[in-house]
Amino acid sequence: MSSLLAVVLDASPHIAPIAHLAAATPVPSGPPDVGGGEAPPGAEGLLTVLKWVAWSVTALCVAGIFGVAARMAVDHSRGGAREHARGLGFVLGACLLVGSASGLVGALV
Repeated sequence: MSSLLAVVLDASPHIAPIAHLAAATPVPSGPPDVGGGEAPPGAEGLLTVLKWVAWSVTALCVAGIFGVAARMAVDHSRGGAREHARGLGFVLGACLLVGSASGLVGALV
């Protein structure tokens, strides 16, 4: 224990100036505000492609719901309700993800 105390006492003159500098440095209050930014040249083409992808995925979600409904109608007499409910859950989960994609990205950016 006495050797640890000796080391601390020997190091104390060197630590005091460093502690003083750390106390004088202001601490940031939150994340920096990077603003809206500026779109790079050619961003219009990328946005057009993203709109096409969003439209296509939305159409696929609607087609998925129609597909699950068609399978439910065909298999109604066989009793495969659990499989259809699971498929409908996946399709509705995909619809929820597609619908909230821009909000999720906006929250992260």
